[in-house]
Amino acid sequence: MDIKGPNLVKGIHMEGLRVLGKPADFAKYYYENGADELMFMDVVASLYERNSLHDIISETAKSIFIPITVGGGLRSISDIKEVLRAGADKVCLNTAVINNPELIREASRMFGSSTIVVAIEAIKESNGQYLAYTDNGREHTGVDVFEWAQKVNDLGAGELVITSVDREGTGEGFDLDLVSRISALVTIPVIAHGGAGNKNHVSEVITKAGADAVAISSLLHYHFIKENSSSVHSNEGNSEFLKQKRSYHTFQDCKIAEVKQCLIDNGIECRI
Repeated sequence: MDIKGPNLVKGIHMEGLRVLGKPADFAKYYYENGADELMFMDVVASLYERNSLHDIISETAKSIFIPITVGGGLRSISDIKEVLRAGADKVCLNTAVINNPELIREASRMFGSSTIVVAIEAIKESNGQYLAYTDNGREHTGVDVFEWAQKVNDLGAGELVITSVDREGTGEGFDLDLVSRISALVTIPVIAHGGAGNKNHVSEVITKAGADAVAISSLLHYHFIKENSSSVHSNEGNSEFLKQKRSYHTFQDCKIAEVKQCLIDNGIECRI
C-alpha cells in the first residue's frame, strides 16, 4: 500500500501517482478478506527524509491483527524504533542501507532479523544489467542488483522484496528472470513485487521463479474500487482518477480468496 500524505496512491513504473482513497478502508477490507500481511510504504518519505505513517500505522494496528511492515524514510535505529513502537511488526529499508549497508547488520542484531526487510527497486538497463534504484525508482545508484542482493543476505536481513520497476503497475506479469536469479542467489525469503495482473501471474512467479511470497497492489486495489465505489473518495490530492469509470483492462477482476485458491490448485500451500 503506497501512501502519500493521507492517501493511498498508485502509479505505473512508480510514477504518475493516482489517489485511490483512504488507506484505512483498503486495509480493513484486505484484512477481512484474507490478506496475510500488509505493507505500508511512504512513497515521498525519502524526499523529506522522514516517515510520516506513524498515525496511520497506530490506528491500523488497533483493528488489524496480521503483520504490518512499514517502509519509506527510515534512516536510523531511532527511526526504526519509532515505527515499531507505533505498531509496525517489521520495517522495510532501501535508501538508508544502500548508503550505509552496515545498518542492516546493526538493525538485525538489535531487533531480530525477522523484523528487517530490505527492498530492492530494480530497473533493467539497455545493456541487460539490472541496477538498484532508490527514492521510489527515481534515483540511480549504479549498484548491481544481484551483488547487492547477496550482500543484503550476508548482512543479516530477514526478507528481501524485489520490485521490478519496469513491470510495476503494468499488470503485464512479473519479471521471472529477475526473480529467479535473485531466488537462486540468496537463502532468505524473496518477496516478488511488480507486475501482477491476474492470479496466474502470482502462481507462476512462485512455481517458475522460486519466489517465497508475493506482494500485490494494483490487482487488488482496482478490484476494491470497483466493488466499493460508493465508499472510495478523497478530498485531497488529484482524485480525478476516482471519478472515471474505468475497465482496468490489464487487470483481471480478482479477490484475495481467488488468488489463494489458484495457488492451492497449483500445489502451493497458503492460509485460506
